[in-house]
Amino acid sequence: MGTRTIADDLPQVTLFTDGACIGNPGPGGWGFILRHPASGRSKEGSGGEHGTTNNRMEIMAVIQGLEALKGPSRVELFSDSQYVVNAIHEWMPRWKQFGWKKSRKSLKEIKNADLWRRLDGLLVRHKVVPNWVRGHDGHIENERCDVLASSAADRIAATPPPPAVEETPSAGTLFAATESEDDEADE
Repeated sequence: MGTRTIADDLPQVTLFTDGACIGNPGPGGWGFILRHPASGRSKEGSGGEHGTTNNRMEIMAVIQGLEALKGPSRVELFSDSQYVVNAIHEWMPRWKQFGWKKSRKSLKEIKNADLWRRLDGLLVRHKVVPNWVRGHDGHIENERCDVLASSAADRIAATPPPPAVEETPSAGTLFAATESEDDEADE
């Protein structure tokens, strides 16, 4: 008799994801398909945001798919983003060890640290095995996720961006010159 682990008792699901962006940065979208092979059930999800990047949408697709699960699961993830797959396979433990920086000596956090932190919390909850698939290569679920993500990006692009939030300066705060002030100074 073999040794069983807690992960063996978790439900098995398959997650397919993709992200899209119109411009980079620009309006972006994410899409996912979740499949529960034991029951044959499946669920799709999509969404997006203004002023984002393709990489952010690729990460967000995985986050949203994992957040759609009702409980801890064994997840076979399929993504056409080598950035996402390599991060989960190799890079995230090191980034986390270095305070979400590329190295101990780095002064600056890695790009998309906010999303990687969020994904890290989900990876603690779920047992995720990431797999890379070639995008736009006839993989049925990847093609469907691309349609979901691209459609979401199109919907976002058709809506006005939210108004910029202006922060009220506190006393003693110094501000850099605005573009219009810089232009006047150059004349």
